[in-house]
Amino acid sequence: MSDFAALWAEIAEIGRASSGGYLRYALTPPELTLRDWFRGQAQRRGMTVTEDGNGNLFAWCDEPWAPGTVLTGSHFDSVPHGGGYDGPLGIVSAFLAVDQVKKGAKIAIGAFVEEEGGRFGVPCLGSRLLTGMITPEKAAALTDRDGVTFGEALGSLPTGKSAPIENLAAFVELHIEQGRALEVPVGVGSAIWPHGRWRMEFTGTGDHAGTTRMTDRHDPMLTFAHTVLSANQEARLTGAHATMGRVEAEPNATNAIPSLVRGWLDARAADTATLDRLLESVLKRANERAGVDGTELSVVAESVTAEVAFDTELARRLSVLLGDAPILPTGAGHDAGVLSAHLPTAMLFVRNPTGVSHAPAESASDEDCAAGVEALAQVLESLT
Repeated sequence: MSDFAALWAEIAEIGRASSGGYLRYALTPPELTLRDWFRGQAQRRGMTVTEDGNGNLFAWCDEPWAPGTVLTGSHFDSVPHGGGYDGPLGIVSAFLAVDQVKKGAKIAIGAFVEEEGGRFGVPCLGSRLLTGMITPEKAAALTDRDGVTFGEALGSLPTGKSAPIENLAAFVELHIEQGRALEVPVGVGSAIWPHGRWRMEFTGTGDHAGTTRMTDRHDPMLTFAHTVLSANQEARLTGAHATMGRVEAEPNATNAIPSLVRGWLDARAADTATLDRLLESVLKRANERAGVDGTELSVVAESVTAEVAFDTELARRLSVLLGDAPILPTGAGHDAGVLSAHLPTAMLFVRNPTGVSHAPAESASDEDCAAGVEALAQVLESLT
């Protein structure tokens, strides 16, 4: 068994659901188990572990926050029933890469909290707190579906931007490829599409499904359904991506017309202008349909992330270092995107033969993952 396969096997069953996917929400028992595993791996290598007061974990080969340190790593949390590689691959690979780099190198490994936003609704929450993109008070008040706040789950008010991130020389995040563009084991990231999440609440009149005439109904589910179809059509027309993969209805009864339907729009595009045009078109059509149905619509932007271009010279340098590895953009958000506004940042992608992500079919071969470890070790050696 390879070094990668052996270390990967240590975490492979943690948080696995009967669906084959993973339930590793931030600060829940499976993710906390993985955080303990992180501490154990660091201890095994003589690395110092610190927490930043925001839920982020760091393991340091040298003094914590020493100037010139190169940070790598990713996250442990998953989307509901997500794949196993999204996030943890970057952390497992980081520990194995550290094993290959010369002793004394200033390297740190990070495990960022709530990258997916699967529990508290804001993606990259840990890196947003670390960089000051969200206030501790706002983050602490975020709630999960059971009404637990992030502050309660963390056990305190987050500290926010208190760590000297300006001391970091660079951040390199290795990640599973999300899509199917790579024809070689490892590629280099160039950019992240602008993207966001909008909570849409459709309000109507709750009533009896059997006694309310069709002409008398003010059914918000109809407005929601029309909006789903409109988002799909507008995304196709603009070359963007739009998804409404989460919906809640009240009272959520088979024999009742709902009084409220709450849906979340995830929208992404290659550039900001296209994303803005997509959102404007979807909301226009949703409001027009609400007028037809006699319903009302309110919209809240839960998170919006601008287009990210990684350090161009760094990406080119890493591509050459890795034998002219392909350079490609991604439509997925990452902690690297948040940190890129504060320090030189790069991403490495490991080939995903299925192209599937955020689902159980997400995969990578042990051989490609081992190649990812080798590539990351080369990069860290070069940068330190």
